[in-house]
Order: sequence, then C-alpha cells, then structure tokens
Amino acid sequence: MGLDATQTAATQLADGAGPGCGPQRGARQSGSLPLKQLIYESVRSAGRISRAALAKELEVSPGSVTPLVSDLLTSDLLRELEDDSQPVGRGRPPVTLGVNPSRGLVAGLKVSDHEYSALLVDLAGQPVAQAALPRRAEIRTVDGLLEEIDTLYVRLLDACGPGAPPVLAAGLGMPGMIDHATGWLRWSPILSGRDLDLAGAVSDRLGLPVSVDNDANLLTMAELWFGRGRSLSDFAVVTIEYGVGLGLVVDHAPYRGAHGYGMELGHTKVQLDGALCRCGQRGCLEAYVADFALVREAAVALDGELPPRGQVLEALFAQAKDGNEAARAIFDRAGRYLAVGLANVANLFDPRRIILSGSRMRYDFLYAEEMLAEVPGLTLNTPPPIEVNAWDDLVWARGAAALALSDATPRLLA
Repeated sequence: MGLDATQTAATQLADGAGPGCGPQRGARQSGSLPLKQLIYESVRSAGRISRAALAKELEVSPGSVTPLVSDLLTSDLLRELEDDSQPVGRGRPPVTLGVNPSRGLVAGLKVSDHEYSALLVDLAGQPVAQAALPRRAEIRTVDGLLEEIDTLYVRLLDACGPGAPPVLAAGLGMPGMIDHATGWLRWSPILSGRDLDLAGAVSDRLGLPVSVDNDANLLTMAELWFGRGRSLSDFAVVTIEYGVGLGLVVDHAPYRGAHGYGMELGHTKVQLDGALCRCGQRGCLEAYVADFALVREAAVALDGELPPRGQVLEALFAQAKDGNEAARAIFDRAGRYLAVGLANVANLFDPRRIILSGSRMRYDFLYAEEMLAEVPGLTLNTPPPIEVNAWDDLVWARGAAALALSDATPRLLA
C-alpha cells in the first residue's frame, strides 16, 4: 500500500478503473438507501460494471437504472469505460461504468502516539499521495493538536503536487473515546483537553467537512473498504497498538454503540485490582497486552538497558526471537491475555470472523498458535475463525480516507 510521497495526482488518475473499494453488500443487505446511492456505491465496489450487470445485482429493472446512471454521468461522478473483454462488432463498443476519480479527492488523517500519517485517495479509493509527521509532544494541548493536523495536511497537499482535483472532505482518527455521529471527543490519552467538538474544530482549521472516529474504528473501516471484510456482513476487528481496540461490523456497517463510545475492548477488566492502565483504572486488558504494557516489562528482559523509546518493542521482540526466556515470557503472558479478550469477543458478539489487524501484528508471539489454541476453551460455543492481517503503518490513514468517502457520498449525490 506504500506510495511515494512525491507522486502526483496527475500520474495516479489513470484511464483504467480501479479494483473497487467499499462494502460488497448486494441488494438484499442495502437497507433503505436511495437507488441512486445504491447504484453509485455498487459501481465503486465493483470497480467497473455494465448497466445490465448492475441492474441484476441490485434486483431492479434496467429501465430504472438508466436515468439515474445518466444523472451520475452528467454530474461527473461516474464515467463510461470501454469494455476490452467483449468482442467489438459494428456500432458502439461495449462499455462499462466506473467511478470518475478526477471528480475529487478525500484526505485520511491519523493522529497517534508515535507518528501522524496522512493519505489522499480519489473517489474510486485509489491512493494519490501520502505524508507523515513525527510526534511532537507526549501530551498535546488542543491548540497544539490543531496546529499539527494543519501542518500534516499542508504536507499532504504538497506531496500531491499541482493540478490535482479538489479535496472534498477529510477523515480523522485518533485514540480515545470519540462519537462519530456528533464529532465530539470525550477523552484521549494523547490530549490534555476533554469534551471537545473535534470535528468542528478541525473542519474550521482545514476549511473542509471533517469526519472523526477513534483509531480502532479506522482500522475496521480499512478492513471493510479495502481488506478482508468487504464481503462479510458481520465481523470483528481486534487491533493491538499502544492500546487494544475493537471494531465491530454489523450488516456491512460499523457498529459504534448508542453514544458512539462502545467497543472499548481494551478497557474490559481481566484482573481485579490488577495492573494500572493509562485510563487510570486497574486490571484492563490493555494493561497486559498493549505496547505500553510490554514496554513497562521490558527492563527486566533487557537487563535495565533500554534503547530509545521507539525502539524498545523491536529490541524486546528480537531478544524473544533469539531465545531470551524473560523476553519470550512477556509476550507469552500478553498472548494469554489476548486469548481471553478474543474469547470475550466471541462470547459477546458471535461474529462470523475475528480479524487481528494492524501494523503490530508482525509481533507474532502475541498470536502464536499455542495462544490462539486457548480461545476455544474459553468460549461457550465454537469460536469464529481468527485471521491475521498485518498492514503497514498507512492502514490508519486509509481507514480515515474510507470514513471520509463514506460520509461524503450522500453529500455528493444530493
């Protein structure tokens, strides 16, 4: 998924259609969405599709599809592409429909404990440019956060180069309790302020409509739009980074809870009066599995000689691989707690699949076969398949871009 930050939009907006992105719902799982939106999203999901195949997929008559497709073509949201797979006889060559990528771009922005990342994608979901910004402070003020987001966004536009289509919207994610529906941030471990209209503040700063969500939901959006969950009606995503996150998809859409603050797997309790979590409470799953928990224990395995903060986990993992029993024991204990967390997800939600996702999944001791083998013994019924999807660090920004695409689509079609 990596993309050279100097690559311009002009070179990305090629003549061919992309491979498609977004949930693969079909007519029966599309709820009460307007037919025009269903048509647009089905084309985007397929990458390219004929009018006849589109009508068949949506279980509607070709006559009801034709005028709405014409509207989408007129507004430059769709385009016609020659179908090279069909034989060409007399008359007009066969054509398929695809999303018009040059109609606009959306930005995906991720704020984290160690680095900020950003990605521009076109309306077909294809990457156009990327940017990154090193962490500036351990705990940020609100003004400092907005300044850094602005700097990241400017750097992203510079990477895109001249002549690019307009940026229509942005998605932003960060750790913490964030209500996507209202744009409200209740609390974040990397921010000194609380109870903030995050979407409004960032929108005012960037001059764009901005959608916000927590980082676990960004990863879930990445799986739903670009990953292994595109064709699944329901699944769970568990991620291990500086915290432990859970994302849940129900009926091809993320489920966030009644107030947008649900799915806090990392703060479910696995040990009464246990280890101190960064949320201030004790015994949270996060306090045994997350990055900060492993780093906290690392001094024992590394004989007190710790490398720079950003290199501690790599050093601990390398020691575990080289046979350091103390280092391996740290990962083993974390893996057993992870098995408890996964069993709880299976018992609570019974998803079709659990996807262990994120860049930290390269630390394979956490999900070693013997650890995952403990999950069935902790569940009442047969647990769902557990898969591992190790993304690169851009996955968060890509999920933020999917968030922006999802929320921008009804506005584009209005």
